[in-house]
Amino acid sequence: MLEREALKRYRIELGAAMLVYAATLFGSISFGKPMEPGAARTLLLLSPAIPLVLAIWAIVRQFGRMDEFVRLRSLENFAIAGAVTAGLTFTYGFLEGAGFPKLSMFWVWGLMGGTWAAVAGVRCLVSR
Repeated sequence: MLEREALKRYRIELGAAMLVYAATLFGSISFGKPMEPGAARTLLLLSPAIPLVLAIWAIVRQFGRMDEFVRLRSLENFAIAGAVTAGLTFTYGFLEGAGFPKLSMFWVWGLMGGTWAAVAGVRCLVSR
């Protein structure tokens, strides 16, 4: 499979998974928030995690379609982003001890994804 075809298929698969995620998230918040606390509400509010499995599946499939060089570069970018994220979140933990506001775990993926994109962008510019 050509690289462009693989990238197009990946974007379709990941995009579809994220659309299902967005719809599930909207539905779970709309219907789950007003419900009484209990197992049904908890399961409904957890339901957006199910489409994330589809997104993970799309990412894993894309890594299988990549050639070795692109796969290595992508994994290196992810490793660097993971290290930076770990350092920043660990450091912020000390700041929370100093009275800074506690942050939700949702911030971790945003930081990780943003760092991953920044690392990939910088490495792309440097390698030109």
